[in-house]
Amino acid sequence: MVSANQEMVVYCFDTLVAHYNKQEAPPPAFDQAQHPLFVTWKTVVNGGDPRLRGCIGTLEARSLINGLKDYALTSALRDRRFPPILANELPFLECTVSLLTDYETANNYLDWEIEKHGIIIEFSDPVYSTRRSATYLPEVAANEGWTKIEAIDSLIRKSGYNGPITDELRMQLQLTRYQSTLFTMRYSEYVSYVKERRGEAPILAAKSPN
Repeated sequence: MVSANQEMVVYCFDTLVAHYNKQEAPPPAFDQAQHPLFVTWKTVVNGGDPRLRGCIGTLEARSLINGLKDYALTSALRDRRFPPILANELPFLECTVSLLTDYETANNYLDWEIEKHGIIIEFSDPVYSTRRSATYLPEVAANEGWTKIEAIDSLIRKSGYNGPITDELRMQLQLTRYQSTLFTMRYSEYVSYVKERRGEAPILAAKSPN
């Protein structure tokens, strides 16, 4: 099994820096493989807790190199919950790569463990008769301090459902649980890595806003 590692996060930072510089990112230092994956960006300001700045990925297996390149940019620039990350935010960024594993069909909406499992819910919207789905990575519920029911209810809202959340609706959820490996790195650590491996710090040639 492939695990998330330092080189994958470096490649995400390389990809974002190259975007701002209108260049191609250096080739990645990890082997090709197929995996479901997510890229998460957070900002850390004045020593505070990291704040979510973008998180997008795929629940289907993707080529790691192309997938990380695509989702590093998509999560940084096209997460509809946030404005695009600006070049001047780079020094405050933290990046996490998550590789998803061990998909299992749960018996019910409570058949999972906080911190251990990520969860995917699917259900039929009783108001609009459409299928809705959403996911949270394994660390989300613990980071937010949620109970299982609080996490489930938040995920129902994340799916776009705005009606009443009842026990009957919760019982109708189809829940898939999964696990993940992840690796997190801050921009300062990325700069140190690049200096050590390539002999010079990454240079941001363009101070452009996008």
